[in-house]
Amino acid sequence: MIAYWQHSRLRDRLHAWRDRLLADPRFHRIATRFPLTRPVARKRSAELFDLCAGFIYSQVLLATLRSGLLDALAKGPQEAEKLLQAADLQPEPGQRLIDAAVALRLLEHRSKGRYGLGDLGAVLVAAPGIRAMIEHHSVLYRDLEDPLMLLRGDRGDTGLARYWGYAGNPQPDQLGAESVAPYSSLMAASQPMVATEVLDAYSLRSYRVLMDVGGGDGAFLMAAADRWPHLRGISVDLPAVAERAQQHFTESGRGDRLSACGADFFRDPLPGEADIVTLVRILHDHDDEDVRQLLGNLQRSLRPGTTVLVAEPMAGVRGAERVGDAYFGIYLHAMGRGRPRTPAENRELLEASGFESIRLLPGRNPLFARVIAAKSRSLSV
Repeated sequence: MIAYWQHSRLRDRLHAWRDRLLADPRFHRIATRFPLTRPVARKRSAELFDLCAGFIYSQVLLATLRSGLLDALAKGPQEAEKLLQAADLQPEPGQRLIDAAVALRLLEHRSKGRYGLGDLGAVLVAAPGIRAMIEHHSVLYRDLEDPLMLLRGDRGDTGLARYWGYAGNPQPDQLGAESVAPYSSLMAASQPMVATEVLDAYSLRSYRVLMDVGGGDGAFLMAAADRWPHLRGISVDLPAVAERAQQHFTESGRGDRLSACGADFFRDPLPGEADIVTLVRILHDHDDEDVRQLLGNLQRSLRPGTTVLVAEPMAGVRGAERVGDAYFGIYLHAMGRGRPRTPAENRELLEASGFESIRLLPGRNPLFARVIAAKSRSLSV
C-alpha cells in the first residue's frame, strides 16, 4: 500500500511538471524548432485544431451526404460542373464544399480534373447505418447549441428526449406507432454493424431459442436467424414496436421461425422458453435503478442457467475511449436517461441481480460494441 501511494505521488508530480511545461510558450517555440520534438508538436497542434474544428467537419459531412455528391460519385468519377448541377449548388460555394470534402477524404481528385469517392466516402456509400446516424445528429446539434445550458439544466426537455419517445415517459407501453417509428427505423438501420460484432463474438450454434429483449424492428433477431438457420427467435419490446417487428418477420418470410411479443420488459413476465437472451444497446439507455429492475425481471423470468449477452458501446475501453465517454456520455445526457458504463460496472450490475459466470468476450471493433456473457442463477445457488 505504501509503495502504491509513493508511486501515485510520483506520477502526480510528473503530471504537474508536464502540465507546466506544455503551458509554457517558450517550450512551444523550442519544441517546434527542435528536430526530434517537431513532429510531436505538430501532431498535438493538429489534434487540438481538430477538436476545435470538429463541428465544421461534421457539417461538411452532412452537406456532402444531403447534397447527393456521394451517391452521384458512387456511379463513377465526374467533373465538378456536373456534380454541382446535380446537387443544385452554385459554382463558388459548391466548389468550397467539394474542396472541404476532399480534405476530409470523403472525395478525392481523379484524372482529367474529375472527382471520385475518397476512402471514407466509399465506406459511407455502403453503410446505411452510419448515414442514418449522420442525418439523426441534426437533432443532437440543436440540443448542444449551448452545451453548458444542457449540462446545467434538467434532463428531458430536449429534442433527443422527444425523438426517443420512451425516454422519461412514465407509460412507454402506451406509445403509438407514430411515436416509435422514427427511432425504431434508426435502430434498424444501424443494427447490422452491431449485429456482426455480437454474432462474431459469440456462437449460437448450440442454442435453440433466442430472445432479444428490446429487439426493436427485429433487425438483430433476423441477422441472428440468417447466421444460424436452426434458431427460433422471440423479440420483446413495447407493443407498438413489437407490431412493427412482427410485420417485418412476416414480410421477410421468417414468420415461421421468428415472433414478437409486446411487453414492458421492466415489469411484465417475459417468455421463459429461450435458452439464450440478448440485450443489444439496451442497458446504456437506462439509469442504474432501471437497469437493476430490468435485470431483476429477467432473472425471475428465465430458466436457471440461461445464457445472457449484453452488447453495447462501453466506457473505458481501449481504442474506443471517445465513443464511450465523449460521444455516448453527452448523447445520453441529452436524451434524458442512461449512461455509458465500463465493463466492470456492467459486471457489478449483473452480479447484483444474481447472474453468474460473467465474462467479457474478445471483440473485433470496440467502436460498435463490447459483449459480456453471463448466465442466470443456477438451481444450486
